Amino acid sequence: MGDGVVGERRQLINVAYRLLGSLAEAEDAVQEAYARWYALPPSRRDEIASPGAWLTTVTGRVCLDVLGSARARRERYVGAWLPDPLPGRAGRPHGTSGDPADQLVLDESVTMAFLVVLETMTPAERVAFVLHDVFRYPFAEVAAVLDRTPAACKQLAASARRRVRTGAPAPAGGQAETVRRVKEAWEAKDIAALVDLLDPAAVMTADGGGLAGAALRPVEGGPHIARYMAGIAEKAPGLELLERPVNGTPGLVARRAGTVLTVAAFDLAADGRVARIWVIRNPEKLRVWAGDGAPSPR
Repeated sequence: MGDGVVGERRQLINVAYRLLGSLAEAEDAVQEAYARWYALPPSRRDEIASPGAWLTTVTGRVCLDVLGSARARRERYVGAWLPDPLPGRAGRPHGTSGDPADQLVLDESVTMAFLVVLETMTPAERVAFVLHDVFRYPFAEVAAVLDRTPAACKQLAASARRRVRTGAPAPAGGQAETVRRVKEAWEAKDIAALVDLLDPAAVMTADGGGLAGAALRPVEGGPHIARYMAGIAEKAPGLELLERPVNGTPGLVARRAGTVLTVAAFDLAADGRVARIWVIRNPEKLRVWAGDGAPSPR
């Protein structure tokens, strides 16, 4: 019997990444759930009618503990903490490796905009919302994870839902065109063109984790962001910009000598201009991008 449970790994990684926003932490949570499963006496495992539900419950509880301690860790983090960016499927055979990034289903619940909203929720709200609204687990199962009544879990999911912006996302085609124009204006160091593409109230948040240069506070306002981007272009000769999907939506990757140094995700305002830019430069969060686009130099 042990090994019907192995097939649950992909679903568990998908749940844990949405709960934690970190590939490494998601993988650790799933490993811990499997370790607890294999630590059960065989007779106890045989009594469990649905190993998948048991593993989901345990993974959810582990994630809840991680989210509780993550708050304190993220307060000590240098600058802003952003979720791990996921590569698109271009050049990555989906689901064929043991790499957790290859197991992830890229849908609207992993866009950077959505994950950043999840970060504003309490741990219990996030667990209730992700398990029920994203993965459709019934509240009776959510209650087992949170150790609360189904009615209390329903209230948590409702309060989480209020935090999720109701605006419909920009169509991917529109976003791809806008991102392409941002790339061209950045490469040309054309501040006026960048200002035109940015919402006047746009916000750019960067995550360097203290390991790579990044603005420690969000840069606010289209003109400020445009000047900041143009300044980076001046200081970064030899940087190659590539259009790549980031968490399933059009984004940009900056590479030098075959190494990915920066991944940028975008969210558009209703008028099609860029409202939010999330820039991930922490090299620990970019490991999964190592093979992007072209072989890294040997």
